[in-house]
Amino acid sequence: MKLGQQKSATWEFRDISMSRETSRESARELLTSVAETDNWELDRLRIFPDGRRSARLRRRVIRVARTA
Repeated sequence: MKLGQQKSATWEFRDISMSRETSRESARELLTSVAETDNWELDRLRIFPDGRRSARLRRRVIRVARTA
């Protein structure tokens, strides 16, 4: 790899859907728990007009190079 070139990051994605009955606090607790335990970060959060929520989480995929 030449100086100044960066490898593009490889991401793994996970989608979580929440019903309209899910409170804002419950959604926050769920997403915080997943982020802390499995190293996910919030990529996108959509709130639909009918109250449903859709969250897209991502985490970097770490590729390990074989050394032997």
